[in-house]
Amino acid sequence: MADLEVGGPAPQFDLPRDGGGSLSLAASAGKPVVLYFYPQDDTTSCTQEAISFSRLKPEFEKAGAVVIGLSPDSAKKHDKFKSKYDLTIDLAADEERKVIEAYRLWVEKSMYGRKYMGVERATFLIGRDGRIAKIWRKVRVKGHAEAVLEAVRAL
Repeated sequence: MADLEVGGPAPQFDLPRDGGGSLSLAASAGKPVVLYFYPQDDTTSCTQEAISFSRLKPEFEKAGAVVIGLSPDSAKKHDKFKSKYDLTIDLAADEERKVIEAYRLWVEKSMYGRKYMGVERATFLIGRDGRIAKIWRKVRVKGHAEAVLEAVRAL
């Protein structure tokens, strides 16, 4: 499979979400969408990232953008994660990894010499037209949400 590229169409999705119901890319048509992928709820880096996006959510909204966090955790686990840290962003549950794989983010990782498969931390900025406007791969959490906000404002 070819990698996704800036200017190409963003893969569509419709997934269960925290609090019940579902989240879809189509529901946000006409708005910029910040779709960030993270490995797991309630781990250090993933928590810091979610807190950063939640803290800046009013600024993203002012810029007209929707922020969606996506991981392979269940919607029930997302509910606990949001409650524990007072998160305000929407979280999508991709337990079957279909969207993660569509975005080419189920990758081989390595920690302490051990190789395993997991979710690559990445963010996709999807423009109002449903096309990918910017991609951040192998994200470092510190300052990331702020960089994404600047990119949204520049759209």
